[in-house]
This record gives sequence, C-alpha cells and structure tokens, in this order.
Amino acid sequence: MPFVYILQCGDQTYYTGYAIDLNKRMQEHQQGIGCKYTRGRLPVELVYWEEWESKSRAMQREHQIKQLKRIDKMKLVNSSKCDPPM
Repeated sequence: MPFVYILQCGDQTYYTGYAIDLNKRMQEHQQGIGCKYTRGRLPVELVYWEEWESKSRAMQREHQIKQLKRIDKMKLVNSSKCDPPM
C-alpha cells in the first residue's frame, strides 16, 4: 500500500513524501540516499504517516500536505501518534 509521510529533519524542517515501502524509504533517507533535501539535513525522524489505497491518491495527498503552512503541518503531526507501520 502507498504511504504519505512527514519527516522532521535535523534542522527542524519538515519533508513530505510518498512511498510504496515506507520502511525501505526511511532507511534510504537515514543513509543519505533518500532525496537531495534530506541528505543535508540528517538525521530525520518519521513524525507522521498515512496509508492510501492507490499511488495516485497518495500523490494527491502528498501535494495537498506540501501546500500547507508550517503551522498547519505541525498541527497535523501533533494530531496523531506516529508508530511506524508494520
């Protein structure tokens, strides 16, 4: 299942992305091969995620979250406890 996720980077900024295998994607981010943005902002911490029924819906949600202001992303992150998916 596709996921949309928010990472909190070492510089306290947020990064939003989507992945099919969230655990694998997290490992890539932590190793500095996830994406250019997070590469220079390690370590990263998974602070929010959602599971979606299709890649296209996950990508739509990712875009929606990326349009939010930082304060609204903080509210979203604080609205749920983030346990990694199994």
